[in-house]
Amino acid sequence: MTQQTPSYPSQDLLSRFLIAWCSTVIIDGLFSTVLSIAFYNSTFSRLFQGVAATVVSSSFEGGARTTALGLLMHVCVAGAWSALFIFGVMRFGFIRRLQTSWPGIVGIAAIYGPFVWLFMSLVVISSLTGPFHINSKWCIQLIGHFPFVGLPIVASASRGMLVTDSAPSRAPAV
Repeated sequence: MTQQTPSYPSQDLLSRFLIAWCSTVIIDGLFSTVLSIAFYNSTFSRLFQGVAATVVSSSFEGGARTTALGLLMHVCVAGAWSALFIFGVMRFGFIRRLQTSWPGIVGIAAIYGPFVWLFMSLVVISSLTGPFHINSKWCIQLIGHFPFVGLPIVASASRGMLVTDSAPSRAPAV
């Protein structure tokens, strides 16, 4: 007996995207803010000015505008990675089947979250700012992208798909 692959109406994908996007903006934003303030002796503004520094030179002198640009970039990047997962990765039947259990959701998030950081740091950021050195802060970001980026995206995308012994999946079968 083969397992059915869940499918969804397009409006359901849109709502999954919006929830994943918003939750990732908030959860990852809080993670990086707490990390910057509590552990790196920095500030909220300095964090998001640093994000903006990938596209704007001398960002640390930019004040509120540069902080706002960094926040906007954070929101846009979270939206892009949420969209890629929901409208791209979830097209694969084996991914949707994995999303029907918590171990599957956690497993996908453990791959997707760090992949986001690897791609962003090794491809996007380094192409904009030049080569960098991998250090402890980079490693913390790599690890943190599992629970604070991958998990919100994958769990939000998977809502209503869990199959338990007592309740079948609410996602329609193909």
